[in-house]
Amino acid sequence: MVIVPCSETALVNAVDGANAAGGADLILAPFCTYTLTGAHSTGGSGGPAGLPNITTPITMSGLATEITRASDAPAFRIIEVDGPAQFPAAQGQLTLATVTLSNGDAGLGVGGGIANLGGSVTMTAGGVRGSRASYGGGIYTDTALTMTASSVTGSTATVNGGGIYRNAGSVTLLASNVSGNAPNNCAATAPLTAPC
Repeated sequence: MVIVPCSETALVNAVDGANAAGGADLILAPFCTYTLTGAHSTGGSGGPAGLPNITTPITMSGLATEITRASDAPAFRIIEVDGPAQFPAAQGQLTLATVTLSNGDAGLGVGGGIANLGGSVTMTAGGVRGSRASYGGGIYTDTALTMTASSVTGSTATVNGGGIYRNAGSVTLLASNVSGNAPNNCAATAPLTAPC
């Protein structure tokens, strides 16, 4: 278990350390807004990301905690999760508890808040809001996404899936709210049906 002070540098270093250690539980500062002023990952094939790519099992637990891209920062998504479906050596598994991601901007890339590229994402009592991308303004997923008592709101896609875009895999929404996104809340690659 790693306690992460309320600063961009501390959060970036904690994710780097967790990846190097093969995974970790990160305890984020309660009522803290971690403001990302620059990208800390080239994002592999997915474009830049505000945090280092998640390549191991990492849990981030907060309490009314937010991770946001600074309003004057260049465009980058907040988080990319890399797994074996896309990156054979990666085993990215992200669990978020009581953490909100906001103001991600993947530009022409996918997943403004989260790009789940072959890993898995589980979110409880958290959310993604106000983010942008070509596909999956809030979240883009290739594999497994599970959300419980969480939300995706106020996000925008220039092509499809303003809230969530499911390219492949499963999306499970339990007591969760996906609303107020443009041009739509959810979309999926044919022949898959939209998850919500």
